[in-house]
Order: sequence, then C-alpha cells, then structure tokens
Amino acid sequence: MSIERVLTIDLPTNQSAFLWGARKTGKSTYLCEHFKQSIYYDLLKTEELIRLMAAPHLLRQELLAKSPKELAHPIIIDEIQKVPMLLNEVHWLIENARLSFILCGSSARKLKHGAANLLGGRAWRFHFYPLVYKEIADFDLLRAMNHGCLPSHYLSEYPKRMLRAYIADYLVEEIQAEGLVRNLPGFARFIDLAGFCNGQMLNYANIARDCAINAKTAKEYFQILEDTLIGYLIYPFFKKVKRDLIQSVPKFYFFDIGVANYLSKNQINELQGIAAGNTFEHFILTELVAFLGLHELDEPIHYWRSKTGLEVDFILNQGNLAIEVKLTSQPHLSDLKGLRAFCQDYQPAHAMVVCSAPRPQLLAIENGVRIEALPWQLFLQRLWEKHYL
Repeated sequence: MSIERVLTIDLPTNQSAFLWGARKTGKSTYLCEHFKQSIYYDLLKTEELIRLMAAPHLLRQELLAKSPKELAHPIIIDEIQKVPMLLNEVHWLIENARLSFILCGSSARKLKHGAANLLGGRAWRFHFYPLVYKEIADFDLLRAMNHGCLPSHYLSEYPKRMLRAYIADYLVEEIQAEGLVRNLPGFARFIDLAGFCNGQMLNYANIARDCAINAKTAKEYFQILEDTLIGYLIYPFFKKVKRDLIQSVPKFYFFDIGVANYLSKNQINELQGIAAGNTFEHFILTELVAFLGLHELDEPIHYWRSKTGLEVDFILNQGNLAIEVKLTSQPHLSDLKGLRAFCQDYQPAHAMVVCSAPRPQLLAIENGVRIEALPWQLFLQRLWEKHYL
C-alpha cells in the first residue's frame, strides 16, 4: 500500500531544517524517498553513533572532503538528539561552508535541557505525525482505533505484537536510555497508568500515589511524554466571562490512538460504547494536532469546562471554533449543553458536533450561533481543505 504523506519539505538553497516526530511515524522513510541524492548519517547505527560521539569533528572533515556535486543536496542526520555536540559542527558548516542540513529526531528535550546548540533560528522546523485521514485511502476507523495510525502498525495484521514491542522498546527503555528518567520501574508503572488517564483531566496526586512516586515526579513524567512527542497536554480555555471556570488543569492525550488503547487494554469491536466514544474523541484530537502542525499554524487547542461540569471537547482559533465529539448517528439536545453554554458566552464563528450522522443537521441556534451536527468524514474533509482555520 503506497501512502502519500501530506508533509512537504521544500527548502531554498542553503536552508536547513529540523524534522521532529515520534519514533516510527515514518520520518526516515520519507527522507529516503524524497532526498535520494542526499548524504545520510544514521545515528541509530551503533558504529556511526560511537564514531561521531567520540569525535564529532569527523562530520566536518568528511563533508569538507566531498565534491560540490555531492553537497548540492541537504545532508541528513537522523536521530540528531543522540549526539548533541554534532550541532556545533553543523552550525560551523552552515556558516562557513554554506551547507544545508535536515536534522531529524524523535525528541528535542535532551537538546533543550542540555543547552545544545539549536542553531539560533538558522533551521526551519517541521513536524511529522502518525498517518492522518487524508493520507489513507479507504480509511477504516475501526482498524485505526485498534491498530493505531503509525504506518507499520496500521498496515500490520499483528497490531498487538507491534504495539507491545513499541511500548516496551521505546516508551520505557529508550526514554531511560536517553537519560530522561532514572527510576525505570516507577516510569514503567506510570506508563501503564497513563493509558487510563488518556483524555482525562490530570490529578497528579492520585497518579503519583498509584505509581509510588511523588506528585512532582508524576507531573515531570507527563512533561517528558510531551517533550518526546509521545503525548499532548491540552489546557482549558479562559476568557473573562460571567460563568465560573475550572482552574488550569490539563488533559493528557497520547499521540496515537492505538498506543492509548493498548495501554488501557481497550479492544474496540464496534463503533459504539464508552471506550469507542473516548477513542473517537481522541482520534479527532490527533487530526486537529496534525493539521495545525503540518500547516505550521501556531494555534493552541484547548478544552472548555465550567465549575458546574458544562464542557466542550475542543476550542480553537481563540474561541471561534467549538467542537464537541460524539460517536452517535443522532445527537440529542442533552449533547448540546456545553456547546450552548459556550455559544451564549463567546459566540464562536463555528460550533459543531462531530459525529457519525449520515448527513449534516442543524441542531440549534444559540445566541445567533448555528450549532450543526457534521458527519466526521465531512468535518475532516473540510478541515484539511482549511475551511475552519
């Protein structure tokens, strides 16, 4: 199955770039396919890693020995976070030899916290995500819920084995190998529990107690998952209005619905029920995140919740786009309480229930705002056509 990715990396002459994305999203495959003439350094290869870790200057010496024709394309360094000192050599080569690079990695956390040279704005930033609706012909929602949307997982006939290996080999061992955590048993317990926190408001004290760690460490672990592109922290939306709102407590979502369902031990057999509904909400969130990231829109996603429990799943565009997600073919008035309250207070340009209805429906008009029910396929089509943002 051939998959055409949405991302386009089109660099002017002498322009460099960072490409960030979680492991197995397809970054390396994309670069190999689109930059076939580039010189490629793969730091996942042990011999290459050890060689350049011991002597980062070899990168400069080797590249300066190349012919102009060989250097006409961006030089690719994969897993750049494994050898931060290489960034000093890259910086020198950009400034003095006018070379361009694509620096690929699964985490900028080690670079940022280690005060690595991030090239001072000399490199554009791109992000890679799991597969999205637009990239998959004959998209199968039920398959995505159980397999996830990492390319090799979605296509596999053995998704549980793939997910088990991914979580064991990457989410725990490699994060420890990068020096991001010291208490591996505590982090392993945290990862197991985090699956059950997916899509929920975080109570760090309760999570810490269940993992036998302290609340500060629990908060730090969630931040590690966000920094390593494994999860997203979604914060509440605030403006000065009459209605009392909750304090700034984030919700957490894993970057992939398959990973989240594996950790929470959810097997989705049909598109109905609480587990399927929660996964459907998570799926729409991942599409929103990928759309914003791939189109380089610096637009945060929020949720909205009042102290009385009224809630809207996702708020974007400074309150002008309000989205409630329900896995139902016929939304009811009871599904609109949060949206109606939000429309009364903020009057968004768009308010909708994304659902499995067969056709669009006008559900209500609240304070002059039309609240529509949209089939999820139509919503995603319009989203990727930039209809809302």
